[in-house]
Amino acid sequence: MRAVLSVILIVLGLQAAQAGPLLDRLRERRAERAEWGEEADGASAGKLPAGSRVLRDLAYGPDARQRLDVYLPAAPKQAPVILMVHGGAWRTGDKAMSRVVDNKAARWLARGVIFISTNYRLLPIPPHEQAQDVARALAFAQGKAAGWGGDPAAFVLMGHSAGAHLVSLLNSAPQIALGLGGRPWLGTVSLDTAAMDIVATMEGKHYGFYDKAFGSDPMVWQASSPYQQLTREAPPLLAVCSSQRPDQPCAGTRRYAQQARSLGLRVELREQAASHGEINEQLGLPGAYTDAVEVFLASLAPAWRAALAP
Repeated sequence: MRAVLSVILIVLGLQAAQAGPLLDRLRERRAERAEWGEEADGASAGKLPAGSRVLRDLAYGPDARQRLDVYLPAAPKQAPVILMVHGGAWRTGDKAMSRVVDNKAARWLARGVIFISTNYRLLPIPPHEQAQDVARALAFAQGKAAGWGGDPAAFVLMGHSAGAHLVSLLNSAPQIALGLGGRPWLGTVSLDTAAMDIVATMEGKHYGFYDKAFGSDPMVWQASSPYQQLTREAPPLLAVCSSQRPDQPCAGTRRYAQQARSLGLRVELREQAASHGEINEQLGLPGAYTDAVEVFLASLAPAWRAALAP
């Protein structure tokens, strides 16, 4: 592929030496499009189970982006709750996108689970402050959960891409959320982030969109990095990573898991033979992938075991 593009560029009057940087930029643009998968995705139009209802755009803060949607199953009672965080390279995306919501809500509402999808402020708000928005959304939802028929003690965080980074950061340092009014949650499902170790990412060769998110200050890198912020109080984590991505998110996730296990923490790693977008969109569809996530969820508490029992 590189050779073909090089010939095309040279035919257009460019020197071979100029072709390399242009090819690198093309690769970066492809990576950006993968990270921004939610940007081109349509709004959720999936069919929910009978009796379900949706509470849209509930405000957990004053900013227009500090809103969340609550998907309620029919007649919930002490229901376990998922709080989902969308991706989009920390600069785009939305809580209502179909691949963020449809298959997950259809699967878990049918099992009596409450599914919440939240927005958060985007760049130029830095990612470590975006994580605080997620923490505020968690605190708000936990405070309202009983009134929705949910169990405030049975929350699980879930996120994809940039959202996976944000929930992984909170999971590594739960004191961030607890300091903003949140209560302990049972565990976290991180869906394909390549940003487990921001310091290593920024010190090595990386895509330009990381510079837009994390800048040049090593202190910001430290504050934003799940690996560097990891504490012994971290809840259980299931980290799903794509084995098909050229930036090899599984390598960084393995290092994170090794460090966590050295602290006596529970981290499970699932290397999924799927694209970055498929890891998000296919969760909730019948199959081994969804089954594996549900095995993790069921292990967290009796409320989850009961909801996911065959």
